[in-house]
Amino acid sequence: MKDILDLLGRLLISVIFYFEAYDKMFFMTATRKTMSDYGIFWHQDLLIYGSCFCLILGATLISLGYRSGFGALLILFYWIPLTFILDKFWEIPLSDHETRRSVSLHFMKNIAIIGGLLMVFTHGTGRYSMRRLFATTRVGLK
Repeated sequence: MKDILDLLGRLLISVIFYFEAYDKMFFMTATRKTMSDYGIFWHQDLLIYGSCFCLILGATLISLGYRSGFGALLILFYWIPLTFILDKFWEIPLSDHETRRSVSLHFMKNIAIIGGLLMVFTHGTGRYSMRRLFATTRVGLK
């Protein structure tokens, strides 16, 4: 049961990164505008395509269970700065409590996702993974 839950957890954590990459690619104009709103003007297309590559590759490695630590690290290099750039709830005035509350909730969700990625990075994968499949499959040589 533990191994099935490990697989399910890896698949579920990967979904958000696939969706993030999809959202960036299909709403490129909105993504560029958001980047400009936060003062990120340097090679926006390069940053968008690079982040999508890291998100898709990282999510694929995590969901397949092959080099999942590397996949988690790729996503962490993107997700940690994103969290501290977009969700600076501490800079929102206390008088705007609805916005501050909403942004702080997003910040905490991202922190929880970072925790999940760190667990994947440190613990690796369970029984149902490509890594284990490759390790236990014997190729007959004649």
